[in-house]
Formats: sequence, C-alpha cells, structure tokens
Amino acid sequence: MSAPTLQQAIDKAGSAMNLLWKPGSGLPTVPKVPAEFDGWREEQRAWEETVALLDLCHHMDDLFVEGPDATKLLQYSSANNFDNFAVGQAKQFVCVNEQGYLVQDGILMRFAEDSYNLIGIGGAANWVKYHAQAGNYDVKLTYDPASNVRQTAPVLFRYQVQGPNAAVMLADLFGDQLEDIKFFHFREVELGGHRFYALRHGMTGQAGYEFSGDWEHEEFLRNALIEAGKKHGLVQVGGRAYYTTGVDSGWMATPVAAIYTGDALRDYREFISLYSYEGMSPIHGSYYSPNIEDYYRSPYELGYGRSISFKHDCFGREGLMKRKDDVRRKKVTLIWNQDDVVRVFGADHGLIHSYTKDRVESGTGLVGVSEYASFIDPAGEVHSLAVVDNAFAAPGTELTLVWGEHPGADAPADVLDGMARIRVTVQPAPYNEHARTTYRTD
Repeated sequence: MSAPTLQQAIDKAGSAMNLLWKPGSGLPTVPKVPAEFDGWREEQRAWEETVALLDLCHHMDDLFVEGPDATKLLQYSSANNFDNFAVGQAKQFVCVNEQGYLVQDGILMRFAEDSYNLIGIGGAANWVKYHAQAGNYDVKLTYDPASNVRQTAPVLFRYQVQGPNAAVMLADLFGDQLEDIKFFHFREVELGGHRFYALRHGMTGQAGYEFSGDWEHEEFLRNALIEAGKKHGLVQVGGRAYYTTGVDSGWMATPVAAIYTGDALRDYREFISLYSYEGMSPIHGSYYSPNIEDYYRSPYELGYGRSISFKHDCFGREGLMKRKDDVRRKKVTLIWNQDDVVRVFGADHGLIHSYTKDRVESGTGLVGVSEYASFIDPAGEVHSLAVVDNAFAAPGTELTLVWGEHPGADAPADVLDGMARIRVTVQPAPYNEHARTTYRTD
C-alpha cells in the first residue's frame, strides 16, 4: 500500500495547520552522528577558538542532475541566475512558490556543463524532481536521501573543517592545493592517492572548507583530518552543537515551506508523500495562526536577494517581483536577556537549540516571529534568528519574546497571559562579524 500524499493528509486533517501544528514536538537529531564528542560547549568553542570537524555525511539529501536539459530545469525551478555560473562553483539555490515566497533553499554545485549536485534537507530536491517530471525535461536524476531514510551507505561523504586554525591545519595536510580557492568555489584535490572535492564554505561563520567525495574514501579522509588536527586543537562536533551553527552565521534553518496552500501547487502536494520533509516538519511555539500562509517567508526578508535574478523565466517570477517591491520585514538576531533566561529556564537551563516559532512583541503588540534559537556558549547567551517588522529592525531595539507552547485552534482567548516573557535586543543577522563582513571575500 502506497503512502498517502501530502495533499491527501491535508484534506484528511482539514487544513495544513491541523496537520502540522504539534505543540511540544521534540528536536531533530543528526542521524549516525554522536550527540556529543567532548561536550557540546567545548565543540562550539572549537570553531570560535581553534578548529572544528563537522560531520555532514548523514542528515542531508543529494540530488544529482545530469543531461542536456539539466541547466534548463534548474533555471526554471529556481530564482537563480546561471549566466556566470561556472563549472567548479556553488550557489545558494532558492526556490519560490507562485507568490514569490520561499519553498526551500539548498547548495547547488556545478561539476560539468550539464552535471550538478543539489544538497539540502529535502524540500529543494523534491521541488526539482517534481518540475523535472512535470516539464518532461531530458535529464537523469539520481537521488540519495539522508541516512534516516536510506538503507545503505551514502553515495558521498561530506566533512567541514572550520575555525581560526583551519587554514594552517589544512596547509599542513594539503600543501598549497587550497590556497586560491575563492568563496563558494571548489576544485578536486588529492591526498594519499585519493581524489575528492574541496569547497570554500562553512556553516559556522568562520574560515574553512567542506570536503566531499566517494564514500569508499570517507574513513581515510576522516582519520587524516583528525590526525592532522591534533596539534591544532581540532575537536569533533556532535549533533547537538552542529544544530547551533546557523544562528550566528545568519542562516534560517527551517522556514515553513510555502507549498501548503493554493491551486497552483496542488499537483506538487499530490506528488510528494506525507512522509516527506514537508509533511513531517512540525510547527509549534508561542506564535499560532490558523492560516499557514502567515508563516511563509519572502527570500528578501531572509536576505537572499543577492541570489535572485529576473533575467530568466522561472516558476514564481511574477510573485518574486511583487515581493521585491514589498519587503515589510527583515531577518535579525535577537539577544536574549540573561537574567530573564535564568528566571524562565533556571541557572543550569540546558537550552541548546530550539526551532519553535515564538511571538516577538513591542508595546504595540506582535511585531515579528523568532524561528531558530541557540545557546552560544562562547558568548554565554541565547541568540535567535527572527523576522521582524522593518520599524523594529534597527540594532539596539528592545523587544519581548513570548515563550511557551500555544495549544492551537481551541485555546482560550487569554492563552498568552500565562506564558513567560523574555526581553530581547535586536542585532544584525548574521551576528558573527566575520560572517557579516568578510566571509564572502576572504
């Protein structure tokens, strides 16, 4: 018996919010990767103070796109400009719905004129697979899902080396092979007779590289990196600390995919399974709306405007043009008041990260939503990424975050009264200065 489609599940539940609103949902874990190696606090400090090794082999999907129509398909299914997209370069791949709201993003690497790899948490791969079928493109798609789905070893390994000691450590290991790789460019490198790729990229807002290659060489490279890192203070990063990397680097990890409503995407919802990323991503927190479209995000709100081009025909182009001219909110970092954090959670609170959608208020009421929070041990603070009204986005603005689990549609009118309030201060996103100023130029 086949799994129900996402559309069938929405119809049965009565609405997308009825399907996805799940107060108290647990946090995701990184499959196959230990939660901690040396303790998540020490692991966080490593990418700030020495060098960190992050295992990205298991929690993401790979979609390999090849064939005469590969570029044509990827151009139509994304808002990206491919005019100057060279072999050996990577892009942030941005997909939008017909109204110009974000479906998903991912990393797209170009290996040859008609050969690409799209890497991400699932939504972007589903989007491209759907358009490949709907548009009858002449392409070959090879899909390798995350390790919580696949029954075999991954096709590729993927490791990141990040931190202030990364460059000198990798020079010890690779010599001058990495020296002139530009940001978001990659090349084939060699070590011990094995060949794989080095991408100038990182998730922590620090200098570093991402290495990927055939799985048969995974153990060799991992051991080589660990050995080379011994004299540079290398620390392996577990799943708990890994999921905190995005906050200070400014990447909004889990925006709600803008695919749950409207006739234009009904066929897409019939194409994907209930058990897809889109069907199994719960929404919860203190911010509740019965209309799931209130959770949709514009790429411009999230700071992805630099990745968008209107030089080609793509799905959602007209909607994107409207979003470009109507940007009412901005992505910011919220610094949580330390006294309030202790008051609400206790001195030894154990709050590591959270994907709750939480109300952000001023004296006039709701002004935004916090979507991704992490405790940043080097700073001794909780930070979160939020989208707030432009009038409240200036650094230094004092706001209030509402912390609690809204029960949903049947909640009493005064449900928010019993929830905790935490003072927060607006700061830029990315909060990390290197990520905000020189990350793309060094």
